[in-house]
Amino acid sequence: MATFTREEFYQQLLSGCVLPTAQQGFEQVWTLLLLCLACRLLWRLALPSYAKHLSTVAGGFYALYHFFQLQMVWVVLLSLLCYLVLFLCRHSTQRGVLLSITILIYLLMGEMHMVDTVTWHKMRGAQMIVAMKAVSLGFDLDRGEVPSIPSPVEFMGYIYFVGTVIFGPWFHFRTYLQAVESRRMSFSWFRKVCRSGFLSLACLIVSTCVAPYLFSYFIPLYSYKLLRKKRKTRWLRAYESAGSFHFSNYFVGFLSETTATLAGAGFTEEKDHLRWDLTVSRPLNVELPRSMVEVVTSWNLPMSRWLNCYVFKNSLKLGTFSAIIVTYAASALLHGLSFHLAAVLLSLGFITYIEHVLRKRLSVIFNACILSKRCQPGCSHRHNTDLWVRLLNLLFGALAVFHLAYLGSLFDMDADDSVEEQGYGMSYTIYKWSELSWASHWVTFGCWVFSRLTAASAWT
Repeated sequence: MATFTREEFYQQLLSGCVLPTAQQGFEQVWTLLLLCLACRLLWRLALPSYAKHLSTVAGGFYALYHFFQLQMVWVVLLSLLCYLVLFLCRHSTQRGVLLSITILIYLLMGEMHMVDTVTWHKMRGAQMIVAMKAVSLGFDLDRGEVPSIPSPVEFMGYIYFVGTVIFGPWFHFRTYLQAVESRRMSFSWFRKVCRSGFLSLACLIVSTCVAPYLFSYFIPLYSYKLLRKKRKTRWLRAYESAGSFHFSNYFVGFLSETTATLAGAGFTEEKDHLRWDLTVSRPLNVELPRSMVEVVTSWNLPMSRWLNCYVFKNSLKLGTFSAIIVTYAASALLHGLSFHLAAVLLSLGFITYIEHVLRKRLSVIFNACILSKRCQPGCSHRHNTDLWVRLLNLLFGALAVFHLAYLGSLFDMDADDSVEEQGYGMSYTIYKWSELSWASHWVTFGCWVFSRLTAASAWT
């Protein structure tokens, strides 16, 4: 496509990428969408509760078989193991911890010994959803938020809920029970399904057909002489790779909103009014960020809540920094033993912590709203809408975009599919970041030094 004129490029893009991508995307998920709608209609009938739970187990099983065939047995085995541990430890007050250890051992054994790498990585998303649901249920039982251990059919219905079994998102056990009770099918529900489905398809097209050619045709920066130097084009290419990866994540996020809402989950109830307001990702907060802290929370909101509630808060006794590292380590383990993912997530841990500390100290020194998170209306800061405050926040936002391009450079669009399926190794990660002179890590180190200097000056 690089040899085409812009007019020829757009024609070829529409016929050779946009339409085939949209068609293939729909062909991949229409069966799952139909299953979600069928279960939603079935639950509207006056069926006993056990029949509703069995129907979602059957729908979840069929969805798993449709996507993974007989390899789904490894997901089923994990769910059975989780319920066995939950039953054997029913009198314990550490069920969440015991389930976490069991799942960790299972995932490590599966990654290293039981299953080949390509097969295991294909099921990684479904395994992650099972693990998150089981762990959250264990901790909720320990805290008394769930009064008693669910029956086997209730537990399996929660684990294999047809709206979340493939793409997620995670939600609480009580949210599942509300979904199975089935609220009426309203126009707002239908509108939410259509909106999320449309946004999912749009993000898939952007990831596949727009982001790879962002600076070639859409914003033709490669044509400028000043940007033709090899080092500068590397950064443009890194931003394109990051953008493609970002929108592939938004595609999954909006698709999970679609399937979960279609199956009847993802609403909040205010008196007699239902709001179908499930939100998985906030793309604008990632692409135009205030801070890296905002990026990691907006990337996947349900997972961010899960990590905060069941990992970070339980690790706070180790100290704030240690709790942050444990949280990102847990996220890395859930995503699989992939060196490049672990490197990205642990780098994010250091970046977000240092940014949070630096901006907190600067906000105290200048008495200004420059924290990583937006201040609430009526905050006590003296400076909140001043021009220099806005410019400083924009500077930190630009720094976040810089970090995102650097970290996203690992998800190279030109990498072989076989390499991508097996996971990028250490040598690949080092090579990609060394191409960019380890710039993000050096900037993070500089921010840490500056934060230490501000702490010393404040102390004196």
